[in-house]
Amino acid sequence: MRKALDGLYLGAGWLAALFMIGVLAMVLLSIVSRLAGFYVPGTDAYAGYAMAGAGFLALAHTLKSHEHIRVTLIIGKLTGGARRGMELWALSVAALMAGALAWFSWRLVWQSHQFHDISTSADATPLWIPQILMGVGCTVLFIALIDEWVLEVRAKRMRAAGDTRHE
Repeated sequence: MRKALDGLYLGAGWLAALFMIGVLAMVLLSIVSRLAGFYVPGTDAYAGYAMAGAGFLALAHTLKSHEHIRVTLIIGKLTGGARRGMELWALSVAALMAGALAWFSWRLVWQSHQFHDISTSADATPLWIPQILMGVGCTVLFIALIDEWVLEVRAKRMRAAGDTRHE
């Protein structure tokens, strides 16, 4: 199970990287096409879709790589059971919020599909297609937070490199 979960997070990270390359490609295509005197419709919209996809798909990989910014003003002063309780509380709240975000992201995808929402830019892309990236990213983040919660409960959670206080 551990190998599958780590593969999921790494795969989402690689997809995020590919979408960042997509942003670069769309921006370069937009610049080159303007300089060459022709218009490629939708480059701005597709750059935006790729940027959103990269951001959401990178969330879980960033969390599992201990790269999310954490405010440790309170938790950094705690040790033992108090710290563990606070970690579990924070992970519980984060998982609930990520779960709600995933739920509403998929609901938005469904509603956009049902209502035939399309982009107002020149590309007229059905909006449910790029919104899938948000749903996938939020779902993988939710899974990663549940994974972290379970690891904390089992006392197997790894701390970030700069975190010197342990139980």
